[in-house]
Amino acid sequence: MPKLWSETIEAHRHEVREATLDTTAALVAEHGLRSVTMSQIATETGIGRATLYKYFSDVDAILASWHERQISNHLEQLAGVRDQAGDASERLEVVLETYAFMNHEHHGSELAAALHRGEHVARAQQHLSEFIQELLIEGAASGDLRDDVAPAELASYCINALAAASNLPSKAAVRRLVAVILAGLERRP
Repeated sequence: MPKLWSETIEAHRHEVREATLDTTAALVAEHGLRSVTMSQIATETGIGRATLYKYFSDVDAILASWHERQISNHLEQLAGVRDQAGDASERLEVVLETYAFMNHEHHGSELAAALHRGEHVARAQQHLSEFIQELLIEGAASGDLRDDVAPAELASYCINALAAASNLPSKAAVRRLVAVILAGLERRP
């Protein structure tokens, strides 16, 4: 059991919340989505059930919070790789490839299927779309990417096409998918 006490109450609450999210994800991975109970989570986290209920109303609320944290981490990762790349085209390529690999690595799980239905997913998709649109606008302004289709439509094309990465058999196939998507974004003479 982890030691869940910190210097401040706020830090303690944060640690309890994070430990609860991590423990729940591990229990779901081990036992399956519908086999995990609040009692199990409390025991494995090292807190009382009453304390757990102060943080979360049920297992679904914990899983939604865990998923929101994952989405936030993924968006931060995309921003990080974008900021390390060179010109607009390179930034777009690295973002699309990173997102494709995220889809490829997290495909097919019971947890992923259950969690990709929430309102927080729609907000994340909108944020991702705006993120990609900015790169598309920058690439069109530099003359590298097409400007004959609205950036929102192209971003939707990218996101929907990259969803196919979850069903691809290899990383090489994911890279080929990204190359095809990028070819569709190139400026036409």
